Amino acid sequence: MTVSPARRAAYETVLRVFEDDAYADRAFRTAAAPLDSRERALAQRLAYGTIQLRRTLDHGIGQLGKRPVAKLDPPVRAALRLGAYQLAFSEVAAHAAVNESVELVRGAGLERAVKFANAVMRRLALGLRELVDALPEGSAAEAALRHSYPNWIAEIWWRELGADEALALMRAQNEPPERVLRAPTGGLKEPWPQSRGSQLAGNAVGAQPGERVLDLCAAPGGKATQLAAAGAEVVAVEKHPGRARELEENAARLGAALTVVNADALELPSELDGFDRVLVDAPCSGLGVLNSRPDLRWRARPLPELQLDLMRAAAERTRRGGSITYSVCTMTRIENEDVIDALQLPVDDLGAEFPEFRHPRRPEFLLTLPQVHTTSGFFVARLRRP
Repeated sequence: MTVSPARRAAYETVLRVFEDDAYADRAFRTAAAPLDSRERALAQRLAYGTIQLRRTLDHGIGQLGKRPVAKLDPPVRAALRLGAYQLAFSEVAAHAAVNESVELVRGAGLERAVKFANAVMRRLALGLRELVDALPEGSAAEAALRHSYPNWIAEIWWRELGADEALALMRAQNEPPERVLRAPTGGLKEPWPQSRGSQLAGNAVGAQPGERVLDLCAAPGGKATQLAAAGAEVVAVEKHPGRARELEENAARLGAALTVVNADALELPSELDGFDRVLVDAPCSGLGVLNSRPDLRWRARPLPELQLDLMRAAAERTRRGGSITYSVCTMTRIENEDVIDALQLPVDDLGAEFPEFRHPRRPEFLLTLPQVHTTSGFFVARLRRP
């Protein structure tokens, strides 16, 4: 039996992500290059679902396969994970999931493991869906296993949102992300894929025609081009050369007039000073975009020290009376309110401007929640330099 091109691409993606520490989007782009659009959509669904739900799948494989997943050969591990995902979380026919997973093991040259893989897949076909459905979710640790998150993420959400909202958020972040195109306003040539949460962060900057605006962490350019479309004179900073080139290419394709500077935001050229507004769309744990970045939950970590350093650098480049907007695609106090409170700068009341996204605990801030607003999770605050 041959393996379908879509399943092979999904398998190669899963293998590279967990064995080579590759980023899911880049690994998938390479693996899926020969596929047509229909095959590509299936391959992405299988690969991303398997990567997201790895912890739950590994539990089921270990329980029914009677062997720790960590001790399996990498190709066997990837094939079983992919097959388990199809059996427990998709409508793929069980015989196809079983047979093609076994063929993937055989195709990897592991003939000695074929019999084992076949036996495990048949056990999974008989009992995995029921095992997963029976997993409890009454505590943060239980919910983390059932919905496939590291314990620390579940514990933060449980503590800060409460059990019901935490569970709803976990489920929402395992669903496909929203697909939104930002309209090509302000003279831009084409739409841009950008979630409503991300667009909110760009709108909250409040950029006006003719103002000088600095975007400190600008690639790939969604918010920078959004600010340029508002008529602002935008300087977009990006530290990594490859991403800076990508930013330039994206701006040119959209027809956005902005200046790209390849520099570290913490070590800017002295002439970049006196801006009317600065946007810090800071690196973060990314817990608000886990449904669109499937491998992120396994590599995420909070970055409050870096975020605070970036905001201080932004304040230094803002004219007196100018504004600094802080946005992060995460929903944890340590990377949200705590960062802003540490700066001790006057805060604008964004909740009054965007009441539907008012932060539930701090109404002067904005907070989008995937389980509430069906978009990516973003925290946004705007401060003033005295």
